[in-house]
Formats: sequence, structure tokens, C-alpha cells
Amino acid sequence: MEEANLTVGKVAKRCGVKVSALHFYEEKGLIHSLRNQGNQRRYKKEVLRRVSLIKAAQKMGISLANIKQSLSTLPNNRTPTADDWSVLASNWQQELNDRIRYMENMRDYLTGCIGCGCLSMKSCPIYNEDDKLSSHGVGPVLLDKT
Repeated sequence: MEEANLTVGKVAKRCGVKVSALHFYEEKGLIHSLRNQGNQRRYKKEVLRRVSLIKAAQKMGISLANIKQSLSTLPNNRTPTADDWSVLASNWQQELNDRIRYMENMRDYLTGCIGCGCLSMKSCPIYNEDDKLSSHGVGPVLLDKT
């Protein structure tokens, strides 16, 4: 069995995160440490892969709650393998594709509106005279249309 001998400082430096991030990940149940006789955190080297996966997922915009739920599907809360990463990533693809499509629509819609430079209330597609759009829902309902 692998010994837990990496300090929180070494893991933070190796993974490019702050020590406080590791404490936060541990508090949220994303990673696990053991305690030595002096009650200091010690990590097994497999935590490096787990933190790297968390960082990669966060960079893609995946929430920590979603990351935690996905990692919980691994047997015995083990560190993800390359095959595990493939499954996790494919599960996130639809969410990412939806987000990309939404962002592209926002980009295209806003460019068309702001790009003309007229700023006219008569021709602005997001003008909402007398709040007529309130019957369609809350928030920017025209901007949310896909």
C-alpha cells in the first residue's frame, strides 16, 4: 500500500494551486488526506492526478458540484484512470456543447445589436417597451433564445 508522504505544500506546488485550494477541495470531499502523528496533512501521490483532473474540469467551466458527483461514480472513490477520464469527459461534452452554442448565440446576437452603432430604441432587438416580455419569463429572455 502506498504511503501518504506528500505535504500539502508539495502537492500545492506540484499542482499549481494554493494550499487553501487543497483545504477547500478536501472540505468539499473532492480529495482526501491522512494525518501524521503531528496531525499534519499527508497525501498519497495519486492526489496529484485527482487535483489535475479537478483543475482541468474547472477550466472547462464544470462546477465543483458536478465534478464531485462525477468523481463519486468511481469505485471506492479511486483516482481516475485514463479510461475514467474519457468517460467523465464524454459525460461533460453535452453540457459544454450546450454552453458553447449559447455563448455563440449571445456573441452573434450582441454583435448584430451593438455592431450597428445606432443604439436606437426603435430598432434595438432587446428593447422591451412596457415590459411586454415579462410574460415570457424572467431575465434576458430575448438573449436566452437559441
